[in-house]
Amino acid sequence: MEKKKITYKEAIEEIEEIVSLMENEELDVDDLTVKVKRAAQLLKFCKEKLYETENEVDKIMKDMEKEQKA
Repeated sequence: MEKKKITYKEAIEEIEEIVSLMENEELDVDDLTVKVKRAAQLLKFCKEKLYETENEVDKIMKDMEKEQKA
């Protein structure tokens, strides 16, 4: 089964939901490990997305500078 692609915004919202559950002590011990692992996956995804976006923006900016000099 193919996983649904998640957006950066959806990942952040899910992380916030997990943090809220933890802060309000709404997670039982059995779910805590699962939620912490999921949060770690989401954080990794967000970091990678930010890195990719930064690289794309840098490339666009460099291309624009080249066009202005030409």
